[in-house]
Amino acid sequence: VFPSLAQAQASVANEVYQELGQPSVFLFCPTEYCSSLCSPSPSQSCYLQTIGQELLPGIGVIWTGPKVVSQELSAVLLEEVEAVLKRPPVIWDNLYANDYDCRRVFLGPYMGRAPGLMSRLHGLLLNPNCELQANFIPIHTLGTWFQSELGSCAHPDPAGTEVVTALGDNQDAQDGSYSPQEALELALRDWVAEINQQALEPGR
Repeated sequence: VFPSLAQAQASVANEVYQELGQPSVFLFCPTEYCSSLCSPSPSQSCYLQTIGQELLPGIGVIWTGPKVVSQELSAVLLEEVEAVLKRPPVIWDNLYANDYDCRRVFLGPYMGRAPGLMSRLHGLLLNPNCELQANFIPIHTLGTWFQSELGSCAHPDPAGTEVVTALGDNQDAQDGSYSPQEALELALRDWVAEINQQALEPGR
């Protein structure tokens, strides 16, 4: 019936979206949902080009970054993805996901995401550790990163390009920039307070 997988998927997604009354949040996860799955690249992928052209503009498209689990997200990559999808992507961030290897638990701060990314996104979803209690630091530091994004931690230089600070540096947050180390320390302080509060509850 359809000349390609992408056209079939876009047609079905569009029909469901319209049947539901075009809800404000409607997400589509493409078969090629990260750069490593694209052939030969996101911008040259016939599949993504078709999805970008055929999918109704109100439908959000999920993207995980360069890989399924991306250590870094850059503004340059997001610009390429936005251009081919004809919309800012919704990042499904697998930085903390451990469902593929439950022997590992990730307790570090949210990092590796360049300043100023939020302005290039339609949304951001965090795929957490499978262990509920282990997600305090990921969610807490994500909140700190998001607050810094709201404070605009990407500063344009005179040429109009962004000055991107290294996310791994232990920098001061006074200028609104995000410091993973400071975010981690804040999260640990609040986590200890939460643990102490729970310890005082009856039956603990």
